[in-house]
Amino acid sequence: MTMKLQVNGSPREVDAEPEMPLLWALRDVLGMTGTKYGCGIAQCGACSVLVDGVVTRSCVTPVGSVAESKITTIEAMEEDALGQKVVAAWVKHQVPQCGYCQSGQVMAAVSLLKENAHPSEEDVRAAMINLCRCGTYNAIHAALSDLAGHAGKETA
Repeated sequence: MTMKLQVNGSPREVDAEPEMPLLWALRDVLGMTGTKYGCGIAQCGACSVLVDGVVTRSCVTPVGSVAESKITTIEAMEEDALGQKVVAAWVKHQVPQCGYCQSGQVMAAVSLLKENAHPSEEDVRAAMINLCRCGTYNAIHAALSDLAGHAGKETA
């Protein structure tokens, strides 16, 4: 079945069954391999993309359910002003180690900052729930604190 998707601002056609996970439509059908497979059960977040601006686990999202939505992947972050800032903060704070989960981490951070440009420490903790096998959580927190404008400030 051919479906029309809006991916990174461009119309795309995918030949897939509606129940195929969005992750596989992106990776296997469209060849967009920046979004990673991690667990397949929406627990780790490596597969995170934005659907209408909201961070979404693509491994459990049927492609048929997003045919009318705007899908944004890590590949579009170089074109997004906020995405560029997030990636620059990731570099500044040397966040990635192995890097496998980082596309999902960046997408979660962009989603958070698009919703709330100055999230509190609690907002950051609540939003940044993707798993990182390398344990780069302190660096992720430092990068987001910097982006949120409260880097170096004491918190209660």
